[in-house]
Amino acid sequence: MTTTINTNELHNKIINIVREYLGPAAERFVDRQITFHLGKDPEAITKQDISVLVSWIGVSIGVLTGDNSQVANCVERISNLAK
Repeated sequence: MTTTINTNELHNKIINIVREYLGPAAERFVDRQITFHLGKDPEAITKQDISVLVSWIGVSIGVLTGDNSQVANCVERISNLAK
């Protein structure tokens, strides 16, 4: 099996933010959100995708954690990556 190195900086930044809330499950979580809700390869994410992605991540993290302040903080941090 060949290992692929992720070269998309935006993708990595999103994962690093989400990792603080979901731990080691962050990469799989983010990749599933991108694949299912944006219909694209996770490494192809762009700043233009952030607004849609952040909505799905916010809803999903809210369901998983039930902590509105954590959700708001995570969503704000990811949204700032689009600037």
